[in-house]
Amino acid sequence: MYTVTVKDHMMIAHSLPDPFFGDAQAMHGATYAVEAEFGSETLTAQNVVVDIGAACTALADIMKTMTLQNLDDLPQFKGQLTTTEFLAHHIHTALRESITNVTYIKVTLHESPTAMASYSDQ
Repeated sequence: MYTVTVKDHMMIAHSLPDPFFGDAQAMHGATYAVEAEFGSETLTAQNVVVDIGAACTALADIMKTMTLQNLDDLPQFKGQLTTTEFLAHHIHTALRESITNVTYIKVTLHESPTAMASYSDQ
């Protein structure tokens, strides 16, 4: 399996209004380091999994929709608990719409140096 990984980051604000989340129920900020891994069993005619520039642009475009935003105010997240896992899935879905010629995509959000969550279609 061939893979290519690109990275970006975003700063957001949100709340997780459920007693399960303790202090994180209140409004708080988060800075996520985001990794998107693209995989394929074969290379294209150009000997790549995906064009790295196109992958970086697709990821950056998705991040722009959330960066420096209060996710609680965005219509696409109304009524959702915007957990790290949920956001990984959201970013994955948007990438899958942009980058279609790969076998799998894995999105990992690092919410701290010791905690991360991922979503993959494999």
